[in-house]
Amino acid sequence: MRTLKFLVPAAATALALAACSEAPEPTTDETAMTDEAATDAAETETTVLDANTATAEDLAAVEGVSPELADAIVAGQPYASVTDLNAMLMETLSEDEAQAVLVNVFVPINLNTASEEEIRLVPGMTDKMVHEFEEYRPYADMGVFDREIGKYVDEEEVARFRQYVTL
Repeated sequence: MRTLKFLVPAAATALALAACSEAPEPTTDETAMTDEAATDAAETETTVLDANTATAEDLAAVEGVSPELADAIVAGQPYASVTDLNAMLMETLSEDEAQAVLVNVFVPINLNTASEEEIRLVPGMTDKMVHEFEEYRPYADMGVFDREIGKYVDEEEVARFRQYVTL
């Protein structure tokens, strides 16, 4: 009997809470397509092209890269380093324009061997982060990079940096 006295109010409370909670909105085909398009757009925005393997067509689709510049980048392939790519860009672009192109077109740097100059060309690099990139050398694998650099920046920024580096 005591159990029943306890269960009835508990059941009533559970029913009241269930009635007050909002049901999730049903997903329509239109909503699903919008979410999928947003995901695709986000992935497209963050893709960094490797200047050593990109085609002229891929490069010409990048903001700030004219068809003529795309052809010049392809003609210079392969680049020994990102500093070589940057030097080529600086022949026809201002420093700001070249930096804007490097956000989307880059020659990945080797974390264990890159010079300070190469590291500084990583978009968004600060003096502190240059120091941190160099301090943890040699990197045994990308997990070490994620863990050590993740001490200084959030997960999203670590993922962004990973687009510009290799081992």
